[in-house]
Amino acid sequence: MKKYILIIGAIMLSVLFCTVFGQTKSYPFEVIKSGKGKKSIVFIPGFASSGAVWNETKANFENEYTCYTLTMAGFAGVKPEINANFKNWESAIASYIQDQKIERPIIVGHSMGGGLALAIAADYSELIDKIVVVDALPCLAAFGNPMFKSQENTNCTPMKNQITTMSEDAFYQMQKRGIGTLMTNVSKQELVISWSVKSDRNTFCDMYCDFSNTDLRDKIAAIKCPTLILLQSSFYNSKPVIEAQYKNLKTAQLAYANKGLHFIMYDDKEWYEAQLNSFIRSR
Repeated sequence: MKKYILIIGAIMLSVLFCTVFGQTKSYPFEVIKSGKGKKSIVFIPGFASSGAVWNETKANFENEYTCYTLTMAGFAGVKPEINANFKNWESAIASYIQDQKIERPIIVGHSMGGGLALAIAADYSELIDKIVVVDALPCLAAFGNPMFKSQENTNCTPMKNQITTMSEDAFYQMQKRGIGTLMTNVSKQELVISWSVKSDRNTFCDMYCDFSNTDLRDKIAAIKCPTLILLQSSFYNSKPVIEAQYKNLKTAQLAYANKGLHFIMYDDKEWYEAQLNSFIRSR
């Protein structure tokens, strides 16, 4: 009898061990790993975008670098998570870098992904070699209101109710009306719209609300690594405002595109690729 009890106990312990320790850790994003090289690049897309936004960019580096391309949970058809927020996404990306033993990668982020790159470089400086921020500001809300202050409890319920109750066609039309303010490359517009349409509406609203309330202007003073900031051409007319936002980032190199809007990788491709190649491959 004791023998059977011991056997059953051993089986139960084995099952418990497999259940607790055999699970693969989950992260609030999907990852595509490609390329080969000792050095690594982590690509983070922007708000409601797919990691596919980096396809043409990473093709230039896959022969020399191992590339990790993220698509965040709830965006572009990726399964959403409960209570998505900027800080948790920042921590999760840092944890992924540590867990996968990715040695001092370069982080390239667009839009909100650029904000995540700034936050990670500030809070986890020992993990990062360099960062590239593609058309993002430390505080988006302060661009129109320099006196902006983050609030502990921002009520975005009216906006969320409006967007989550929209029909699919109404939501598509809203995205279509806005795309012209984000990019001039007409051939890519439907692709970018499709990522928004495939995004989870709750995540769409929660992250818009959270990122709109994020202020990294003081935090970026902690960034020590080389930093390249690529900005859309129209921001050149607001240089004093832009440079005021980045004044605490002493390692920043700011460069303004020659043409186009927010999706610089599509609107001013040659200039954008030349900037990345020079910065990433420099020692």
